[in-house]
Amino acid sequence: MTGHANSPRPKRKVWNFTPPLPIRIAPYWDWPVKPLASIKYLLQSWNPLALRALLLGFAILTWMFFTPSLDRTATFSWDWVFEIWLRNFCILMVVAGGLHLALWKFRTQADEYRYDMRPMMKGAKVFTFKNQVWDNMFWTLGPALTFWTFWESFILYAYANGLVTMITLESNPVWFTVMTIFIPIWAGFHFYWLHRLLHVRVLYTRVHAWHHRNINTGPWSGLAMHPVESFFLMFDTVIFFLLPSHPVHAIFLLFHHGIGAPASHAGFEHVKFGNKAKFLVGDFFHQLHHRFFDCNYGTWETPWDKWFNTFHDGTEAGNEMVKERRRKIWNTG
Repeated sequence: MTGHANSPRPKRKVWNFTPPLPIRIAPYWDWPVKPLASIKYLLQSWNPLALRALLLGFAILTWMFFTPSLDRTATFSWDWVFEIWLRNFCILMVVAGGLHLALWKFRTQADEYRYDMRPMMKGAKVFTFKNQVWDNMFWTLGPALTFWTFWESFILYAYANGLVTMITLESNPVWFTVMTIFIPIWAGFHFYWLHRLLHVRVLYTRVHAWHHRNINTGPWSGLAMHPVESFFLMFDTVIFFLLPSHPVHAIFLLFHHGIGAPASHAGFEHVKFGNKAKFLVGDFFHQLHHRFFDCNYGTWETPWDKWFNTFHDGTEAGNEMVKERRRKIWNTG
């Protein structure tokens, strides 16, 4: 008999593509402090052709040409609220819909830069309509779009009525710039602590589990979540009641969710243009969270995963860290 009953099974490949490993968080939080590395990272993160700078540029254009004037938003009216809803609907259709069509429907770059080779799920009872994409579109274009519109309308009403302190680039260029740099860090701070809270057992099973049905993610998965989570995801706009700002800052912050979430959940690291050009959209840091659950609750910009030993760097050592955390949870649960 020449069987191989005791031969070890080859390990199944977890990822089709990964960025260079191990992944790292922003060096702002390194100790001892590394000011030159932090400045270099900051400049790289604001690359004019990267998503962050494009979000800011689009926020400026949106404020200038596609947002009701503060004269109108000073008085509540459904007409200007609807204009904001319609504009945000169009953004979602272009960003989430466009990425889905290109990457998943028409497969314009096949599986190049794709993280997880598993397909979008069909016939699964866990999803509304038993279809992952339809489920994701329903919860994105329903509650998520509604609350995005709510928070933006609310903050514009507050600016128009003097409920928040408004500055301009001309009146206070230094603080305007500081606020612009601060917003991605603030968005990461808010996301980490909200996300960590949503992983508490009761909140997870009743609320956040809706989002985690997406073990493998696509562009429509980013905002597909329970309405309670949709509401609090954009709650971070209340920061403008504490700090002087401009409506551009509010729109920029909301774009981190409304545009950033579909892009970061695209399931691909890059979108290709032609044979050589590529644009970074994916977020492998968060993709690891969807795959392994007990890790990477925050973002590249936040230190708490590193400090609280929940940081998965994408390596086999990170896999073992997650397994050990699960053993401890099960033994104390």
